[in-house]
Amino acid sequence: MKETGIIPPPDPFQASNLSNGTWHRSTASTIIHSPYTNTPLCSVSYAGESLIEETIASASNAFKEWRLVPIKERCAILLRFRELLLRDIERLSRSASLESGKVLAEARAEILKGIEVLEFATSLQNTDYGGSLEVSRGVTCEYRREPLGVVLGITPFNFPAMVPMWMIPIAIAVGNAFILKPSEKVPYTACILGELLVEAGLPSGVFSILHGDKEVVEKLASHPNISAVGFVGSTSAARAVYKKATQADKRALCLGGAKNHIIVVPDAPHDLTVDGIVASYTGCAGQRCMAASVLVSVGDTSKIIDDVILKSKRLRLGEDMGCLIDTQAITRLREALDTASQQGAEILLDGRQGVKDVPTSYKNGNWLGPSILDNTSQNMECGCTELFGPVLSIIHVNTLDEALELEHTCPYGNATSVFTTSGDVARHVAHNASSGMIGVNIGVPVPREPFSFGGTKGSKFGHGDITGTDGVDFWSTKKKITTKWSKQADKNWMS
Repeated sequence: MKETGIIPPPDPFQASNLSNGTWHRSTASTIIHSPYTNTPLCSVSYAGESLIEETIASASNAFKEWRLVPIKERCAILLRFRELLLRDIERLSRSASLESGKVLAEARAEILKGIEVLEFATSLQNTDYGGSLEVSRGVTCEYRREPLGVVLGITPFNFPAMVPMWMIPIAIAVGNAFILKPSEKVPYTACILGELLVEAGLPSGVFSILHGDKEVVEKLASHPNISAVGFVGSTSAARAVYKKATQADKRALCLGGAKNHIIVVPDAPHDLTVDGIVASYTGCAGQRCMAASVLVSVGDTSKIIDDVILKSKRLRLGEDMGCLIDTQAITRLREALDTASQQGAEILLDGRQGVKDVPTSYKNGNWLGPSILDNTSQNMECGCTELFGPVLSIIHVNTLDEALELEHTCPYGNATSVFTTSGDVARHVAHNASSGMIGVNIGVPVPREPFSFGGTKGSKFGHGDITGTDGVDFWSTKKKITTKWSKQADKNWMS
């Protein structure tokens, strides 16, 4: 079998809602098709209003007990969860591949990244132990970390395991009850995560899954008994959810889209640069917020561009690169390539022509080959809009500062990378770029734990990042306690 992970589930899979430790089906269900074949993969039950209320109520009751469980005992359950994830990593990888369209190696990588966040969360039992200090004679100040209550995570289709795992372990480790609302396009993997958390021994109600569309999101994000909302998705949806949640007086952190720039200078290391660019814009078929979609060529980098085209042509669809999530994505990207051509861009590589070699069993899938556009600008749709597909737009500039000016005027701020052998150039970009994540000779500069993930500008709504210590702070609050037991002889303002 090819390294795609396309093995159908042994039986028709029903993606149900997990509430109070029990799986619930509803009469309203939708059929989910695998993007590889456009054949049915599973059915998903959307949560109705009564189930939403019951789930939040059971989560609220579970929170009252869970918050009192010592963090070492909470982390013991999460450590069992880690062992189960490793045990079932192939099953999870195949489910993520089946429903999101990525190749098996990419799906396995997202599971492992999620496990990294889980490992960070379990380390809190030994690292996040509060603090106490005698601030004056007879007076001590200390802080204790307190959970928020019932919290909500709304996650996207492109990383059905990793993005939920950015939120779940940290939120649960600090004592919250967590409700997951996965993308309605990828309910399969979320249910497996729920099964494994139950098997790990998590008490009923501490983790719940509610499936649904925009209507369910709005009900959850504005519900008075939800204390905090984490979201990852498009910028328009992130802005809407952030507004809905904060208007309801709850904490929110909503990560949106991106238009990431890779700056290439003439002294860039050739092979490292070519590999980094191709992996960045074609990985997950370009359906990720860290994909490079703009190559900013400073001066003459023609040899690198030529070899980026050559390497892109050699990618095998279904083996080296996966497919798009649905037919609407194909239509949107095909139209975007037409628009780019009409606006004056030169199509150096047309992915619409590159689907003839797709494996026969996947011919009905949602395929688009790598596409490269030259002589583009930020005035064109392809130069300023997140296309969310394997499309790379090349903009030519004369100086590094011109490249940075383009980056500054971009409305998004997720990631900026520079490929160079000059430490001075690298430092200049790292110091002056406006994005939240910077790469030097790395095409996808995703921080590793405990360094946190988060962008700037239109790529993030809310304060802080979603993982690392920022994630700990987001899903909790610090209670400060000042104590005095006896009168002291000396006098100061604290007396």
